[in-house]
This record gives sequence, C-alpha cells and structure tokens, in this order.
Amino acid sequence: MRRARGLVGAIALLLLGGCIAVPVPMPEPPPARLGLVPARFADLPGWGEDRHAEALPAFAETCARLRTLPPDRPLGGGEEASSRAGRVGDWLPLCAEAARIPPGDHAAARAFFERHFRPFLAQNVTPQPPDPFGTFTGYFEPELTGSRTRRSPSQVPLLRRPPDLVAVDLGEFAPDLAGRRTAGRVVDGRLVPYASRAEIEQGALDGRRLELVWLDDPIETFFLHIQGAGRVRLAEGGLMRVGFAGQNGHSYVPIGRVLVERGAMTLDQVSMQSIKAWLRANPGEARAVMWRNPSYVFFREVRGLDPNEGPPGSFGAPLTPGRSIAVDPQHIPLGIPLWLATRQPGQGAPLRRLVLAQDTGGAIRGPVRGDLFWGWGEAAAEAAGRMNERGSWWLLLPAGRGAGS
Repeated sequence: MRRARGLVGAIALLLLGGCIAVPVPMPEPPPARLGLVPARFADLPGWGEDRHAEALPAFAETCARLRTLPPDRPLGGGEEASSRAGRVGDWLPLCAEAARIPPGDHAAARAFFERHFRPFLAQNVTPQPPDPFGTFTGYFEPELTGSRTRRSPSQVPLLRRPPDLVAVDLGEFAPDLAGRRTAGRVVDGRLVPYASRAEIEQGALDGRRLELVWLDDPIETFFLHIQGAGRVRLAEGGLMRVGFAGQNGHSYVPIGRVLVERGAMTLDQVSMQSIKAWLRANPGEARAVMWRNPSYVFFREVRGLDPNEGPPGSFGAPLTPGRSIAVDPQHIPLGIPLWLATRQPGQGAPLRRLVLAQDTGGAIRGPVRGDLFWGWGEAAAEAAGRMNERGSWWLLLPAGRGAGS
C-alpha cells in the first residue's frame, strides 16, 4: 500500500525598505532524530480504557509476516529503536503466547503487553528542545468504478509498473539515508528522473500496454494514487483489488497546500472532502492543480483477498482497520506495537489505542508522524479524509532489552 501527505516550507520573504520582497533561502533543517524516553504503562493516557484484544488480530498479522523472515534479521528502524526492538527471533515466542489468548479477552491481552513489553515515549530530538508531539493523519481503501477495457473517452487508466522503472534504496549506499528511496530510469549508464505525473498523463508512457484498468472518475483516481490501494467495481462484473506496485521517484506535493497558496481555502479548511469539492467546482483548473503533484503511483492487481480483509501494507501484512498505522521506517521498526494518543478526526474527543506499525507512506516522515488506516466504505472515507490531528505515541518494545527495561 502507499500514498502520502504533508506540509513543506522552503522560502522565507525578507521585507526590505517596507515594500520590496526578496526571497531568502532558509537553511536546511537538521535531520529528524528519534529519542526514546522510558515510561510506565501507567504513564500512557487511556491505557486502561482500550479494548486490547481488538489489537491482537493485527498483532497476529505482524507475527505471520515475521515467521517468513530469517530469525537473525533485525526489525529495523533507526539506531535508537533498532537496538531495543531486537531481531525476528526475539519476537517469535511472544507471537506464540499471544496466539493462546482467547478472542475478546481484553484483560488477558492487556496483561500480555504489560508483561512482555516496555513503553518508550517517542520524541523528535532535533532541533532542541525534544518534542513529543507530531501530526497524525488517516487513510482508507477507496472503492471506484471502472472496466478492464476502455468504454469511454473520459475514463483514465491505472498503469502497471513500467519495466524500465528502477527503484533505489538509498540506505544501501549511505547509512544516514536508511529508509529513503527514489526511482528513475537508466540512460547511458546514468539514473535519470522518471516522467512526472503531468508528463505521464500527457502521453509519456502511451503505447506501452501498461493499462491495468480504466476508471470512470479522474478526481477519484488521483486520490487513489494517494491512498495506494483500492477496490474497483467492474462494469464487466466483479470486484478488482489493486495495490501499490511502484512510484516514479518524484516527491509528493500535497495539493491542499497548493490550494492554500492560491488563496482557494485556508489551512484549517483543508481536507480530502474540501479538496475534492474544489476540484469538481473548478473543472477548468483541476487538472493543472493535480499536476502540481509530480508523484505518480503504479498499480498491480491483488488477487486472493477476502472482501472483509484489508489490503497488504508495506510490511507485507494485511491492514486492520483502526489498528494498522503507517510510519517512517527510518525511525520506527515495522511490525511493532505502539500506543497512540491523539484525537478523533474533527471531533476533539480522545483517540487512544494500541496500533501496529504495518505500513509506510511517501509523506510519512519523522519520528512522531503516523497515518492511521481506517478501513473501507463511507465511514472510513469520512474519518480518514478529515483526520489531521496533533498527538504523541509510545513504542512498545520487548522487555529486557536496553535501558529502562
């Protein structure tokens, strides 16, 4: 699965003489770094109020994935978390014990996590002072309509991954770039940028037989690229599940930010719903605005999924509504449980629950930055589209490893 969001700033204006605006490049901020503060379960807001057994199916999906990996493989994440998260083999006995907890036994589930894990408050320690607060958004699996063959000139395609797209894990070349990726194509022995969204939609890949499915709504298709996975109700009959197969390597640019810069809406008005409404009300400008996001996602058909099962996340486990969350793998090990303390989207009511790090996202960057999977259907779309909340989280890491155990 994968998609992304975020706000990025690059230029400050220095006013000279009261009327002349001169652009001044801002210095590069120091790279984010995770700091972990040992805590007690009593320190976790709302810990005693969660229905802990509801997180066990997501934990079981993590375990199913871990059983396919070499026992000596580190769980990953940044240096601060990796040493405490341990290796795959350290988790397998925990998985076996969790599997014996009766379904719905919240007390037993809570006792399991308290017995075998220790919580650590996550902080961004650069710049100083350390900051335990970050941004939490939401995503979902949308359902669109379309057809396997083109039935109308207004339909737009989802494209398969092109054979010449080369994905690069930058961490394999420089340790300080662990978790960072790019993509391109090779020309005369050099990796060069791949075509942008605008170039692709203007025909850069035409004639290469990459069309996977044709979709009826260009705006919904654009947002499917952000979500990274979806369901397509086919005109020929049946349901097609589609998932992430690759990305063109261009940085994700949130068009909500573009609309704020244009004065079309204020920052507090930005949501998936408000952006869609603006695009539909301004058809003459919609395509140009969507092209401001050069990132383009390629898809594959995902077969064999139960309709009641979520799409697979980057970790390889099916996503569980309300319990799976996307993280920045440069800081947070994939697969681990976390305690999330934020607010319900648009309501202000507390949202405090046990979640599993099972996905990633192009704009999910930083030690305290998460994207909660809400599931599929209208209620999930409503919650995910409006979620943009401040909050904190705690990493739950195996007891007995590192300081604070």
